[in-house]
Amino acid sequence: MSPLLALENVTVDFDGFKALTDVSLTLEANALRILIGPNGAGKSTLCDTIIGRVRPTAGRILFKGEAITALPEQEIVKRGICRKFQTPGILPSLSVMENLLVSGRKNRAWWRAFTTATPAQEMARAEEILETIGLQDRRDVPAAGLAHGEKQWLEIGMVVATDADLLLLDEPTAGMGPQDTQRTAELILSLIGRHAVLVIDHDMSFVEALNGFTTVLHQGQILKEGSVAEIRADAAVEAVYLGRAKDEVA
Repeated sequence: MSPLLALENVTVDFDGFKALTDVSLTLEANALRILIGPNGAGKSTLCDTIIGRVRPTAGRILFKGEAITALPEQEIVKRGICRKFQTPGILPSLSVMENLLVSGRKNRAWWRAFTTATPAQEMARAEEILETIGLQDRRDVPAAGLAHGEKQWLEIGMVVATDADLLLLDEPTAGMGPQDTQRTAELILSLIGRHAVLVIDHDMSFVEALNGFTTVLHQGQILKEGSVAEIRADAAVEAVYLGRAKDEVA
């Protein structure tokens, strides 16, 4: 059986600068994969390439066994991939519940999403997601009035509401303190089994809380893959990502 997502020897060249070089990885359905690396490692470029915002110079991307490399972004989204960006893309004037309902509408025409009654099944799903993201007591609050962490959780909920098979979460803990970071890890782990999730981040405490299979990117190439413990113990990773070689540690 084919993996849900497969990148095969993907290279992205921006006028001579290789943002990604010969990157290959797979992600199974309903599984978690973590992508880490220092700034400029190519993490967001890889995410952009999966979703169709950037075209690979070489290689191909398969989703559900079919090549999506040349498809427009909106077609890739329709096939079941949804991305959360670093900055929350919520609708600030709408309430928390309204944001979830708009994201979950099966009829994607925006004017119909606002003017037609919400089907009972979609309302029930929004209520379920509201509980998952822990914002039940904020359901009628305009999204603009949420705290930073709450906005991040709302957008994760909005991505979940699309019922995409693959969720791309780009630095979902950006700007969060330790308590909110831990809560975000628990939220993401609760999604595994219903969705596959690719998490892009650089916060090692968050990565350790997720404790999933991890890929380390460095200068656009895969440096190391394995468990978080294996990543932590690797001298090359420690040198380029954690900032010092193992033999320099007192």
